[in-house]
Amino acid sequence: MASDAERREGVQDGRELARFIDHTLLLQGAAAADVQRLCAEAREHRFAAVCLRRAWAPLARKLLAGTSTRVAVVVDFHEGAGTTAGRVEEAVAAVRDGAEELDLVAPLPDLRAGRFARVFEDLRAVVAASPVPVKVILETALLSRDLKVAGAALAVAAGAAFVKTSTGFAGGGATVDDVALLRAVVGDRAGVKASGGVRSTDDALAMIRAGANRIGSSNGVAIVTGRLLEPGEY
Repeated sequence: MASDAERREGVQDGRELARFIDHTLLLQGAAAADVQRLCAEAREHRFAAVCLRRAWAPLARKLLAGTSTRVAVVVDFHEGAGTTAGRVEEAVAAVRDGAEELDLVAPLPDLRAGRFARVFEDLRAVVAASPVPVKVILETALLSRDLKVAGAALAVAAGAAFVKTSTGFAGGGATVDDVALLRAVVGDRAGVKASGGVRSTDDALAMIRAGANRIGSSNGVAIVTGRLLEPGEY
């Protein structure tokens, strides 16, 4: 059986990318019609997941019933500044509402201040309360190299299934260098999700070759088809 690294290395073009993509809709003003379109595109292209806010989880779960596409919900998005109790409560509620994966923002104030014990205890509490895989968003644009390494190591030690680069809301997104760094830290103990600014087939392929095995993007259709988005499209 091919290893994860071999499966990533074998990806050559956009048609092979759908299984890596979390098709994303996180706009505050999103409407039901936007979620319906997101899920229709996910069904058509067989994306790995859709990623959205908790309010839309029940609708997405209904629309994706009978498919392999999973429903991922963001937690403490996008500041990562909630209390541990609040984050646990939000995670549990998201699963109850239909989430099959959680994209949890790391406790950024503690991480940026180097309060690593608090970061670990927070992440461990949320992961322990979540019966579904948890992706920990590090917000790499706000971190030094040392903090990226520490954050990834703490997330894996706490039981995270993935480490993820970015929310896409903090002035920076995924880079090839950051993806390669996170993969070097986690090895084969966790997945790496590249998110934020991944807009084209070439962007996604570069991230996968650097070590990503999930791509978070609101441009999933453009990535797999090469079609440029029209003005106003998410």
